[in-house]
Parts: sequence; C-alpha cells; structure tokens
Amino acid sequence: MTYDLAIRNATFLNTEASARHGNDFAVPFPSHFHPSSDAEVTGWQDRMRRLDRAWLWCFAGWPRPRGNGMGPERAEIIEQCGKSSRCSLLGKLNHYVPGHAMRLLESAQFCMQPRGDGYTRKSTFDSILAGCIPVFFHPISAYLQYTWHLPRDYRSYSVFIHHGDVVGRNVSIEEVLRRIPPEKVAQMRERVIQLIPTVMYRHPAAQGVTFKDAFDVALERVVDRVAKRRRAAAEGREYVDGVDGADSWKYDLLEDGQTKVGPHEFDQYLER
Repeated sequence: MTYDLAIRNATFLNTEASARHGNDFAVPFPSHFHPSSDAEVTGWQDRMRRLDRAWLWCFAGWPRPRGNGMGPERAEIIEQCGKSSRCSLLGKLNHYVPGHAMRLLESAQFCMQPRGDGYTRKSTFDSILAGCIPVFFHPISAYLQYTWHLPRDYRSYSVFIHHGDVVGRNVSIEEVLRRIPPEKVAQMRERVIQLIPTVMYRHPAAQGVTFKDAFDVALERVVDRVAKRRRAAAEGREYVDGVDGADSWKYDLLEDGQTKVGPHEFDQYLER
C-alpha cells in the first residue's frame, strides 16, 4: 500500500514500522500507565528513582520456536539468566497480569529486549516506565524504529549487544553489564526516567497538563513533516525526507539540515 504513488505524501504510524518504507513511522506501544496530571508523572518518576533494584538484569518473556529465526536469541538469554544469581526471569503465565511484569522490571537495573514475534516489544516501553535500562540485540528493535521518541545517542539510555554474539555464545551478557561503571549506570537510568513522559499516553480526560506524551510528540512531527512539504511545494521545489528501499531508515536518522545519507554503523545488521 505504501508504494502507491497516490498516497506517497501520507504518513503511516505503527507500533512497528518498516525500515524500507520512507513514510512509515513507529510510535510507542501503549502501556498500562495513563497519568492525568503533571504531579502524577513526576511522582511516578521520583518513585522509579528511589527503587531498590535487587537484580542486575532480568528478562520478562518465554522461548520462541527455534525455527522462526528469533528463537535461539531468546533461548540463550533465558539460559544465561537461569544460570546467574544476579538475573531474574518471568516466564510464561497462564494468565497475563501486568503487575507481575512491572514488578520484575522495577526490581532490575537492566531489562533484556530481544526480538519476539517481530523486532519490537511492548516490554521495551514497560521497562522505560519502570526506570530499567533496556538492552537491545538488534538495531531495528528500537534505534531505527522510534526515532521521534528516543534519543539518537542510543548509548545514553540503553545497552546494545549483537544478537549474533549472544546466539554464538561469544559473549556473556552479565559480564558486559558488570563492566559498565556504576556512575555510567546511574546516568543511563536517569536518562531513561527522563524519557517516561514521552513514551506513554496520558489519560484522555487529563486537563491542564504541560508534559508532552507519545501522542503529542508524534503529532508534532507529522505536522512538521506536512508543513515542510507544503512550503517546498509553494516554492516550486521537491522536498525529500525519505525514500523506499534499503536505505530508507537512514533518512530517519538525519539531523536537521542534512540531506544525504551514507555508510552507517548499522549497515551490517540489515539485509540488502
């Protein structure tokens, strides 16, 4: 559908966007926290700062069939976690209870975010709400998805470990995390907590709030995208802020004023 020339100027918002469609953009998964006031948000953030995090790392999820391409990644994470005294695991439940997962995420410093049925996970945003530093294993899980809502400097709020190193057992997740200095961990956690307002959706009846939620951020970017295209049309020129194809995702990472894409550190992770 996004290849139809008649709708090339449309903007598509999804919880998981395609890295090859220039008008496809990702927005955060809805969480179970919908504040209705500024005080509720700051109160939540303060509570996340005060929490005693007993676990170094954790994983909320269960295995996937190895045949789907993402199963080995999860299986190795679960195996490493099960062998560690500093990792906590929440596996498959008969009935999904949001509180169980949130309590786990709130009790750990780092939260694993491997691929599941797709590249992205709702748990990514649950972990941010919990003040837990997300650990990603593929750039499409977050860095190439939520370019409107997450910082370009992914090292400021997350840890990246190549999924191939995990599956190939070339790396110990725990050793990677233990090598991060405590002061760096504190800085990353504070950055995660600062992101909380912009990755959740406030209560629809909220009034008088000043913080921007995920919807506000997305709406501003869509309006800005439309305004730039209209301005270019009025001046008789073409405005290109994205293309379809293998390099589509690179346009989403351009800084203001940049128009050309080139080699990128994530090239190796995307199939041509």
